[in-house]
Amino acid sequence: MTKTILAIDDSASVRLMVKMTLTGAGYKVVEAVDGQNGLDQARTCNPDAVLTDQNMPRLDGIGFIRKFRQMPESAGVPVVFISTESDAGIVQQARAAGATGWIVKPFDQAKLLAVVSKMVKA
Repeated sequence: MTKTILAIDDSASVRLMVKMTLTGAGYKVVEAVDGQNGLDQARTCNPDAVLTDQNMPRLDGIGFIRKFRQMPESAGVPVVFISTESDAGIVQQARAAGATGWIVKPFDQAKLLAVVSKMVKA
């Protein structure tokens, strides 16, 4: 069964790289341009995992996680931040909101695949 990954990032180039990497490995990728769009997509695509940026318009990554975790269908869905932010305070806020992991940009495709594979136990 194909696993669905929700990729939320306001950078089209980051979304493209994530999509190319993950679809090449057999995942279905649903894209969202910011946290609010990510919530809308999460309601319809039922993701197996979520990758989200932190700094985005309309709704940032931590805000997305807080709202996503209020949705019953988010139970058990891993959420990993992909961000240039590495400040310990922001990492703590993300974990408190319900993030399961963190990847600092820039990252390589092999690391992304390893993290996603571990998240969805593929």
